[in-house]
Amino acid sequence: MPFIILEAYLETPQLAESEIPTKPIEEKTSFLRFFLDLLETLALSVLLFLGINALTARVLVEGFSMRPTLENGEYVLVNKMSYRSELPEYGDIVVFHFPVDPDQDFIKRVIALPGDEINVHDGQVMVNERVLNEPYIAATPQYVGTWHVPDDQIFVLGDNRNNSSDSHSWGAVPAENVIGKAILTYWPPPAWKALEHGQIISEMP
Repeated sequence: MPFIILEAYLETPQLAESEIPTKPIEEKTSFLRFFLDLLETLALSVLLFLGINALTARVLVEGFSMRPTLENGEYVLVNKMSYRSELPEYGDIVVFHFPVDPDQDFIKRVIALPGDEINVHDGQVMVNERVLNEPYIAATPQYVGTWHVPDDQIFVLGDNRNNSSDSHSWGAVPAENVIGKAILTYWPPPAWKALEHGQIISEMP
């Protein structure tokens, strides 16, 4: 009986394009996208941080010189752009580099401006012979004295008049030392409040 020889061809099965594994490529693409998103987020965070620091400062209140307005341990947000082109106003609460030691930052209230004459006596603070309206102070000052504010400087006092190292002790503050205007307390949360910068001196008649 004749033998029929059948030739068998071994062929590699051809997979449809949709069946070709793509997981390694997809994983690589996903990782690259995640890495780029992370870099973008970090870059935006750095820019935001630098922008916030350029416009504002966060200051810790240390001590009791500004009681009852500010308490020891509170954090204050400061607007660093407030005085770029002008001087502070009467009653503003400002943060500044201490003239005696610029490495220290103080926070006080502006009482007088360049050229003003300050006279403290009988528990009253007078600027250019006008008594200040100061409902925010802890107590009337127990000290006396007279001062003149030089050009380009400001005279500052703590709201806790009898427990404050301020201009009545060491003199006026150069305007260039002023960091900015305190606008609110933000920590601790129960102490959150916008700071008032009221009119403390009446207009000239």
